Amino acid sequence: MILATSAMILANPILPDISFERTDRIEGGGRSLSLTELCVSEIPSGSEEAKSFTLVNVSPIRWEAYDAIEITAEADAVECIIKSDEGDDIVFHLDIRGMRSTTTHSEHGLTQRANLVSDAGCELTMLWKCVEISSGRKKVSDDVVPQLSKCGIERLRNFRQTGDLSVLTEAISMLQRASDLTPHGHAGLPALLNDLGISFKCRFERTGEISDIADAISAQQKAVDLTPDGHGNLPALLNNLGNSFTRRFERTGELSYIADAISVQQKAVDLTPHDHPDLPAWLNNLGSSFIRRFEHTGELSYIADAISAHQKAVDLTPHGHTDLPSCLNNLGTSSAFHFERTGELSDIADAISVQQKAVDLTPDGHVDAPGYLTNLGISFTCRFHRTGEVSDITYAISAQQKAVELTPGGHPGLPAWLNNLGISFKCRYERTGELSDIADAISAQQKAVDLTPHGHTDLPSRLSNLGISFLRRFERTGELSDIADAIPAHQKAVELTPHGHADLPRWLHNLGSSFQCRYERTGELSDIADAISVMQKAANLIPDGHAGLPLLLINLGNSLYSRFISKRNTEDLEESLSHYKAAALSIVGPPRDKLKAATRWARTLIEHFPQSPDIITSFETALAQVALIAGLEQTVRGRYTQLERISGLPLEAAAAACAVDRADKALEWLEQGRCLVWTQQNNLRNPLDDLRSHNKDLAQDIANVSRQLENAGSSRGQSNVDMSLSEKISLESEARVHLDLARKWEDLLKTARAIPGFASFLKPLSCSSLMQDVPESAIVVINVDEGRCDALALLPGLDEPLHIPLPTFSFKKAADYRTELASQLREHHLRAREEQEMDIQSSERGIGPAPIGRHGKNPVCRVLRNLWHEVVKPILEGLGFQHMHQTGGQLPPRLWWCPTGPLSFLPLHAAGIYRGSNRESVSDYVVSSYTPTVTAVTDRVKNRRSVDVKASGLFLTSQPKVPGASPIPGTTSEVRAILKRAEESGVRVMKCEGEELTVDACLTQMQEFSSIHLACHGSQNATEPLRSRFLFHRGSLELGRIIQSDLKNADLAFLSACQTSTGEEKLSDEAVHLTAGMHAAGYRRVIGTMWSIGDKAAQEVAINFYDYLLTPLDGAGDGGFDGALSAFALDHATRKLRLRLDDSEHSLLTWIPFVHFGY
Repeated sequence: MILATSAMILANPILPDISFERTDRIEGGGRSLSLTELCVSEIPSGSEEAKSFTLVNVSPIRWEAYDAIEITAEADAVECIIKSDEGDDIVFHLDIRGMRSTTTHSEHGLTQRANLVSDAGCELTMLWKCVEISSGRKKVSDDVVPQLSKCGIERLRNFRQTGDLSVLTEAISMLQRASDLTPHGHAGLPALLNDLGISFKCRFERTGEISDIADAISAQQKAVDLTPDGHGNLPALLNNLGNSFTRRFERTGELSYIADAISVQQKAVDLTPHDHPDLPAWLNNLGSSFIRRFEHTGELSYIADAISAHQKAVDLTPHGHTDLPSCLNNLGTSSAFHFERTGELSDIADAISVQQKAVDLTPDGHVDAPGYLTNLGISFTCRFHRTGEVSDITYAISAQQKAVELTPGGHPGLPAWLNNLGISFKCRYERTGELSDIADAISAQQKAVDLTPHGHTDLPSRLSNLGISFLRRFERTGELSDIADAIPAHQKAVELTPHGHADLPRWLHNLGSSFQCRYERTGELSDIADAISVMQKAANLIPDGHAGLPLLLINLGNSLYSRFISKRNTEDLEESLSHYKAAALSIVGPPRDKLKAATRWARTLIEHFPQSPDIITSFETALAQVALIAGLEQTVRGRYTQLERISGLPLEAAAAACAVDRADKALEWLEQGRCLVWTQQNNLRNPLDDLRSHNKDLAQDIANVSRQLENAGSSRGQSNVDMSLSEKISLESEARVHLDLARKWEDLLKTARAIPGFASFLKPLSCSSLMQDVPESAIVVINVDEGRCDALALLPGLDEPLHIPLPTFSFKKAADYRTELASQLREHHLRAREEQEMDIQSSERGIGPAPIGRHGKNPVCRVLRNLWHEVVKPILEGLGFQHMHQTGGQLPPRLWWCPTGPLSFLPLHAAGIYRGSNRESVSDYVVSSYTPTVTAVTDRVKNRRSVDVKASGLFLTSQPKVPGASPIPGTTSEVRAILKRAEESGVRVMKCEGEELTVDACLTQMQEFSSIHLACHGSQNATEPLRSRFLFHRGSLELGRIIQSDLKNADLAFLSACQTSTGEEKLSDEAVHLTAGMHAAGYRRVIGTMWSIGDKAAQEVAINFYDYLLTPLDGAGDGGFDGALSAFALDHATRKLRLRLDDSEHSLLTWIPFVHFGY
């Protein structure tokens, strides 16, 4: 066939840089093709013999000839024959005479193309350059080349600032002409060729045209070849050639290109003196090439090399240098890749920190700004995956949207920006469930795929990401069209990824997950078989130590289990358990993934092998991850956010332990997994006397880091979208310091535990250790799980807790009772302060008329009766407690209740029968106290300390008219009555009312007095418990400030405020309330309230409470005050209140809310 081309017209042309690209396999169809040789002969045939050129396969769809076709003056046409291994030759002609008949200038040598079609239907595009080599070409003046070079470079710089593609095309034209006019051997030719290559590379980066990067490499390789060893410009030329090799690799995925890039860039670094100003740039580019090789191979050493090179680049780049943002951005990228592989939180903190600086240092409108923004967004998304912090994904989306907005249409980076924006939308959808987010994700990712050139190395990843978003929407909506779109996207991603590529296991994993989801919807067994098949391949390919391994094994186990449920093949069940176990015990991977695996392992065992000893191992493994998920490197708020998502796991584990008669493990796990944040705070304040006697310096280091960690956890600022970038950078710096402190803390603990006798230092206590310091009487832990309910009673002298099953009680009953009681509290206006202020006279703290309950008559009585029959009475009988009328006038025994789950919100201390002839209740048998954990009591027993005589005393304050809150005038008379009674007993006492007291002054008095009575409003902050506060006329006293005050002599706190022990439903096992907080702050015993209290009742209870405590002190004369009998005092005070009340619903809700916490 004769080809009509758009080639330039030359008298005696040479055709270099010949290549062929196949265009009929873009969609994956067609026959395979292997081209081997190009044969060329002139027409008419002259003296020149036919020439043969070897074709080199440089990618699955591209072949290149490294020699040039030279055309003689006599030739009218050229016959070309392309030979292939299949034997199908492709014959075509180039019309040379037609070329000569035009007037187009011939000295630019720009790339030309022609389309070919073989008889077998294969479609090819031929690309070549046309350069005139006529010896008779007109001589040009000496200043033409410098002028062309200067103008070309100026246009190249202009393009870099503006992104104007037409300016870049002019630059290429001028530099091409300058190099064509420069004789071979001229000293300036390498520099010209280098600039030309850079220009071609820039245009490739903008347009994605593969011929441009081929031209760039050709020009820059010639520049290197023409430069002698030892020449000062050689490192720069090698560096630039390496950059072009990297770009070509990014497009084609051919490993030889990235190997060549690293080779020449490493040589550039090696040839450059340490103090050379360009060395940071060479290191920066070398590091980027190592990243690309890591992405393809997954070899961890490459990312380590990348971080090393990028860190050196940053260290060598002076502040204010224009290259510093690029160096910082790339260092952040390499750290983010390391995080994705290892899961090391310090890596992603480092990445965000340096990438924020890169963005901050980049001027508005700079061509690189979108890239820096999108990389910063990627790092925020990576950290969100690990921590779940919503602000991270919000920042990610904001940065990536800005990147997209700043990028002109047609820019080759735009598909990447859109892809990453889509990932972030998908992540936020997974957290919030907002369907608009997943729709935005699909929209952005579909555009990214559509804009990505066929054959681009990133196309598989963009297809896979699009498939994941379709899959997520299918999981939510059940629309089969979404899963129908997801699976082909994943399949195509797999097909386009070469074997051995580091990402292939991930694409296979995603494909398998889609098959699994479709199976769950349709029940088609072929889908579950395909899911298992591709995920098994992924598991075989994923490298050891990869952070994604646990999640892959979980999903493979899920697919095998699904097939087991369908076919009942025990091999599938055993294999699924094996994968769950391997994932749970993996030494790599995010803690949340390992927690998921361990939980799945445990639940599957319980379902099919309920007596398996591995049930204990699986839950042990799961609970070990909880402390890692809510680690000390996070703020208190962040830890509670994490715990909300795994609430109930310790209870489930304890129930499983009880089912296999392991009450010891049940107790250990409840202590280890509940009230985690308070336990962490207590560990930070743990007495170090024993350790100090062995290693004084180590003890001091631990004490110092403890204080810093406590401060960082409670005072570190919270970021928000409206913050300036500099403010965000400052917060990230704080977060990095916090993370370093947490790591230092762990290292110090390891050092301490290596000391003989300290192996268990600050570790969760064993059952035997917990049992050693049980006080007289009993501590009863009540575990409420959806599977079963049990009581664990700790009695002095026993080695293990007494296990008392509660077969008639259930999680559902506890939840129902709580709902019923909450309904009554709302109807009596004892929950919502707003309703209280609106509907109730302010002379009372929340008590109103008692309407009949919506559930019929006496719903409160019914809840209390059921708690008595189903929970409390079986426990008291199991412990052998007798009714008080049989105790002969002795002090009744104490009992500490430690409820879990929804039972934490129910008044166990008031359980009983209040109607009929057989009335009885808890108070007829024991004096009740509550404790958030067993350790909270046993620690007080173990570390009994006397209050400093100088601090022993009582500080009182009333705050009756706080701005914005309802008046509580009764607090004034309450406090004055207590003051008078204390003075009569000779107790050291002090009172401050209303405006007399500042927050700082109150903290000072809390140091000076062992006990405090706060008659005021309380405000609970469930999101950030350390910001729960007491409301004063002159400000608010936050719990966090109390805890930081380190109250060494704290003994008794009476919180005569509303709802100080209410708790938070989402964190029922974290004791998120003021009473527990004051207990954690050091007060050994705390009086609180479960709901709003009446002003009059509050006065009466408080006065009678102190009368009980002060009576034994009358006339003692030492001024001391002791709260040791506070539990009995509260029992006495509420009994007196009950004596003047009847047993109506109204009356019950009046005295029940008063509770005692602590020893």
